[in-house]
Amino acid sequence: MVQYIEYGDIFGIEGVQNYAHGCNCAGAMGKGIAVAFKEKYPRMYVEYKRRCKTGEFRPGDIYPYKDAAGYVFNLGTQVSWTTRAELPAVEQSLRKMMTFAVENGVYRIALPKIGAGLGRLNWEEVKLVIDQVAADYPDVDLYVVENYKVEAGL
Repeated sequence: MVQYIEYGDIFGIEGVQNYAHGCNCAGAMGKGIAVAFKEKYPRMYVEYKRRCKTGEFRPGDIYPYKDAAGYVFNLGTQVSWTTRAELPAVEQSLRKMMTFAVENGVYRIALPKIGAGLGRLNWEEVKLVIDQVAADYPDVDLYVVENYKVEAGL
């Protein structure tokens, strides 16, 4: 099931401890929600950067990072921060993430609108891909926050 949330904070969704975000494969997390991931999971960032440098993380790949609460799925959606995201890479990384989730007992994942912000893809096209992939994995719930917004007073 996919639940689209118009405004919110992926890190503030009740009952969700697993997160995903689209990444470039050049080792940079300097803009957008990637900065929050880099700050929240500094060890993950170091390993992500290493994987990019050695060519172990490419478009269509995933890098699942396990912390005490759950997983962070880094989804390889674009070559670098200067290039557009690639719809086939979005689909491939989502499928790999969902397969990993089923195999590892992960049933709830929150993510931003991947590929359509800094990746510059058409959001409606990306949503179709998300819906198609999610339909093949009915045991995993995706919570997609379309616009980042922290609630006042939090």
